[in-house]
Amino acid sequence: MKIEPIDLNRVKTSSIKTRKNKVYIRDFARVYERGWNVKQFMDSLPRILKAEELRASANAVVTAKKNNKQVILAMGDSVVKVGLSPLVIELMKKGIITAIAMQGAGVIHDTEIALIGETSEDVAVTIKDGSFGMAEETGSILNDAIKSGVTKNLGLGEAAGKIIDEIAPPFKDLSITYNAYKLGVPLTVHVAYGTDIIHMHPKADGAAIGKATEIDFRKFTTIVTMLEGGVIINIGSAVILPEVFLKALSVARNIGYDVKNFTAINMDMIQHYRPLKNVVERPTKTGGQGFAITGHHEIMFPLLTAFIIELLGA
Repeated sequence: MKIEPIDLNRVKTSSIKTRKNKVYIRDFARVYERGWNVKQFMDSLPRILKAEELRASANAVVTAKKNNKQVILAMGDSVVKVGLSPLVIELMKKGIITAIAMQGAGVIHDTEIALIGETSEDVAVTIKDGSFGMAEETGSILNDAIKSGVTKNLGLGEAAGKIIDEIAPPFKDLSITYNAYKLGVPLTVHVAYGTDIIHMHPKADGAAIGKATEIDFRKFTTIVTMLEGGVIINIGSAVILPEVFLKALSVARNIGYDVKNFTAINMDMIQHYRPLKNVVERPTKTGGQGFAITGHHEIMFPLLTAFIIELLGA
């Protein structure tokens, strides 16, 4: 069978002017001009893809703030490790962030910052001789706080903030847990036992740690019942906090709370399955909107923070 080239003279064409397009020059970026303020820079970004989503994310937070709705920050420990604690604290002080959820490692790094102004050991070095994770002060202070806290029905987050307040370490003002405790911002800590260095400490009490994180899960679920019209930002947690959020949302809906329309934002260096599915996509099927913004925390979160503060005039 002989194959002949198709005759393209038979093709029907149409005018480019009648075609529906997705990119317009009105959406193009504007060249930065020296001396611009943050608002002018934000407005200069292209109104296309993730630049538009970052702007929409900032606007969603501003709208939630103006309407007295929840703005929940679910943060992995990387937020502390890349130096973003001052931004989180400022957003709490301005009443923008209304609740925080952490992983176990987050409260550990936060406590070490409060104690000595440093954190994040070189695991590749210390794992060689088994000294990894064996800091006495970190394990002792947090485990004592947890065991004491559960006797007063305190969750892990509140217990950590309380102990920092009591011992008044030199860098407490840079502690997210301390500032949340003093400001009355609910801060919950969600632990998978065996994942954190304080679980290796002689004072570790699995029953107390489990109880403390159980209290925090139930507190977090109460916060999620109030998420309608608000915002949840998951930054740097690939597994634990997206899973916790999905379960808390299911409980809230199961017992009759109307939590359908809210903005869900995931910020990470790469997009993982659970944050995309359990934060951005599945929870917003009934309404609201979801954004997945990719980039380094130390760049993207300061940008988002600046946009929010500028838009609020705060």
